[in-house]
Amino acid sequence: MSRLIDVSHTVEDGLVTYPGLPAPLVCDFLSRQASRTKYEEGTTFQIAKIEMVANTGTYVDAPFHRFEEGADLAELELTRLADLNGLVIDVRERGRAVDADVLAGVNLRGKAVLFRTGWDVRWATRAYFEGHPYLTRAAAGRLRDAGAVLVGIDSLNIDDIRDGSRPVHTILLGAGIPIAEHLTNLGALPAHGFRFHAAPVKFRGVGTFPVRAYGVIAD
Repeated sequence: MSRLIDVSHTVEDGLVTYPGLPAPLVCDFLSRQASRTKYEEGTTFQIAKIEMVANTGTYVDAPFHRFEEGADLAELELTRLADLNGLVIDVRERGRAVDADVLAGVNLRGKAVLFRTGWDVRWATRAYFEGHPYLTRAAAGRLRDAGAVLVGIDSLNIDDIRDGSRPVHTILLGAGIPIAEHLTNLGALPAHGFRFHAAPVKFRGVGTFPVRAYGVIAD
């Protein structure tokens, strides 16, 4: 027996994930009413039409997001995205800049390392876009060097968005380590002893896409 813990946000029409990026448009391509003319009486279908940027909701970044020659979503191995040994690092009392000291003595090799900042409680409010927690360059280097296979965070961005060089994206994606951003509900996961899944659609030529991220806890 096992329990599934959803750690992704719901995407809906009009949702703004990141300031300056457009909200998704979710509507009918084929409505149920219109479908009545195509099928037998009592049989209806709905086909949705979605227009959105790839950075919407809870999503995973592949190396292609940062590097032209990096692996895109179609090239990213499932071993980097699914059935990973999960680890939650609680940094709620650490302030905005989460530094490498929080990782001291922690075995990171082969782990999906998820940072719980608590920022997700501000989701879908203006406060979510202002003053978010992020990882430092040193923390990213430690994650890379210690063998993390995926890194996630429950805030606006894993980088300090005031730094245009985006050092954390550069270090992690440069090492082939996917990044999951805008996670939520990490408090429902144990610190360790769970499996983590965050596989996006297998798109060619795309470096970021929403995921239904979840943890699996064995009872």
